[in-house]
Amino acid sequence: MIGGGSAGLMAAEVLSTAGHAVTVYEAMPTAARKFLLAGKSGLNITHAEDYRRFATRFGAASDRLRPALDAFTPDDVRAWAAGLGTETFVGSSGRVFPKAMKASPLLRAWLRRLEAQGVTLLTRHRWLGFAGDGYLFETPEGQKTVRPDAALLALGGASWPRLGSDAAWVPWLAAKGVEIRAFRPANCGFDVSWSEAFRERFAGEPLKSVIASSGAGVFPGEFVISRHGIEGSLVYAHAAALRDRLERDGKAALTLDLAPGRSMDRLTRDLARQDSKASFATRLRKGAGLEGVKAALLRELVPEAPRADPASLAATLKALSILLLRPRPIAEAISSAGGIGLDQIDDHYMLKTLPGLFVAGEMLDWEAPTGGYLLTACLATGRAAALGIEGWLAGG
Repeated sequence: MIGGGSAGLMAAEVLSTAGHAVTVYEAMPTAARKFLLAGKSGLNITHAEDYRRFATRFGAASDRLRPALDAFTPDDVRAWAAGLGTETFVGSSGRVFPKAMKASPLLRAWLRRLEAQGVTLLTRHRWLGFAGDGYLFETPEGQKTVRPDAALLALGGASWPRLGSDAAWVPWLAAKGVEIRAFRPANCGFDVSWSEAFRERFAGEPLKSVIASSGAGVFPGEFVISRHGIEGSLVYAHAAALRDRLERDGKAALTLDLAPGRSMDRLTRDLARQDSKASFATRLRKGAGLEGVKAALLRELVPEAPRADPASLAATLKALSILLLRPRPIAEAISSAGGIGLDQIDDHYMLKTLPGLFVAGEMLDWEAPTGGYLLTACLATGRAAALGIEGWLAGG
């Protein structure tokens, strides 16, 4: 296994359970660093929504990933975690978390199991590409070439490169004829042209209890005003659609309902009742129940004239558009789109042009929203690739 993240470790577990000798080569000083980073906010391990809906969350890649997901469903993920001593619970949003709200206990138990099954984990072993019929590594003892009976690449995509997913592997596979689609940020924030005054006052402030709409759909939630623009879970739910719109049309907007509990008719009536001589802040607070960052956002984005008319203001409150400039850099994104085209692998996750070499996880061209989907698919594709390796080694 080349790559000691969730996909690589799952493949190592499957193969070592079947009695195969497995070595995991990891470039970083410790394994599964992105797994641990995700655990800082509770480790959203999977999602408890209806599985038929869950399986559609992977966009254009949903059908291609379906067999791997069918074989390792969210229920299987929870059972696997329980087998490692980590009980899980379903949060109010349907997201599934360890009861300990940490990744480290689960990872420690997982690594202990792998060690007990004979898996060798070699850290600070960075893959440098191919060397003839072998794989070249930079190690603490210098360069060395290994020639396994079969290999799995599970090196991640291009997000969070400081954790090891730096996409350095792209030119080596491209030189072997593997088609690789350009990496793009996914589950990312976006730049917005805030005024300096707004940025200084409200960067870091959460915008709560709103409904956001885009080409991705209409979702309730919250997000954060950042110094650069907007970020947070509600933005990530729309990120793929907004990114694609920016790439296609050069412009995109996230549309907000700032008062989801009130109809436009009610807002119009309540705003019309306010004293026209009162300040905008007072009229907005008394007529719409809005203040703080929501009121400031209206001042930032809406000219004064529409704010003075109750009907225009009500319409704006129900459909305020935030114009976006660009996605934040991919190094900041939670995950990435792009990678090895799914048409480049067979049904067992083996590269068609490189027999005996399998791939799994975020190296492949798929994306999903946050909510446990990313980790589940990494585990599922790692498991599917391991089963493919078993078949390959057996001559199937």
